[in-house]
Amino acid sequence: MTKSTHREVHLAARPRGPVTDDLFEIVEVPLPEPGPGQVLVRNTHMGVAAVMRTLMDEASPVPMPSFGIGKPLHGAAVGEVVAAPGTDLHPGDLVEHRLGWREYALLDADEAHRLEPGLLPDPAAYLSQGATALMGVARGAEVRPGDTVFVTGAAGGVGSLAGQVARQYGAARVIGSTGSQQKAERLIEELGYDAVVLRGAGPIEEQLRKAAPEGIDALFDNVGGEQLEAALAVANRGARLAIVGALASQLSAEIPAPTRVDTLSLLSLGITLRGIALYEHRDLIPEWHRRFAAGLRDGSLTFPHARLHGIEQAPRALRELIEGRHLGAVVVEL
Repeated sequence: MTKSTHREVHLAARPRGPVTDDLFEIVEVPLPEPGPGQVLVRNTHMGVAAVMRTLMDEASPVPMPSFGIGKPLHGAAVGEVVAAPGTDLHPGDLVEHRLGWREYALLDADEAHRLEPGLLPDPAAYLSQGATALMGVARGAEVRPGDTVFVTGAAGGVGSLAGQVARQYGAARVIGSTGSQQKAERLIEELGYDAVVLRGAGPIEEQLRKAAPEGIDALFDNVGGEQLEAALAVANRGARLAIVGALASQLSAEIPAPTRVDTLSLLSLGITLRGIALYEHRDLIPEWHRRFAAGLRDGSLTFPHARLHGIEQAPRALRELIEGRHLGAVVVEL
């Protein structure tokens, strides 16, 4: 291998408002050399996620390390092994790991997880947030046949798959929320949603009551705030409400108001309100890959995503994700 340098994306400054490209710096650094027990990976694809905005702050409420000033960012990536001395990995193996935002990654062998060759038709599909969608549907909201399900943030990387998975679990009616009419139309026409609640088009609770006149049985909540309050207001007896994300807080430039919860309703209607995170359900990742592979091949699942090309596009990818420019996941092909 004749290459001696590669590029990384470093955090240049912490945001004091909206994410802008000048908060990042593309840096050329020496190519690392693996020692015994280490793996050098040429990254081919990396994903961006809303939580990365939270990790740009010095202190983060999520159980993940914040990004350091002058250091490369990190996140989900897929790549090919270049060298792996003293390990059971071999050059050419496809692996996934958490050191994206760089063209080459050096990591300990136990941090690189070998992927089954050819399982998914597109390596970028390994960067879907479908394992989170599966977790929220199956273990959080416990979706059952005949349920009416409300998915907030339905046009995001998680929500765009959660509605599809809920249908696989037998949901009779799936309602989503989003912030634009164009996305609302695509959710119905392309992803099989029955109705969409549009943020900014009037009180969420009123829209949700029209979309779910018989109430909701399950909630997959990526947002919180007013949308969670609306779901609580129209929840049926025994409804299961899963808190999977908190976009209303993560992407707010201001301190968000607390979400009001009517505890008497929870008690009298036997409603379950549950926070759930993937780091405690990582056993679902291989199950999701198998389910996703089958669904992509038989057409029962799709992978809505935007793909940008080149590591220099990574800051733009995150900025546009936060601005809501895309439907589905956002992936950078390196």
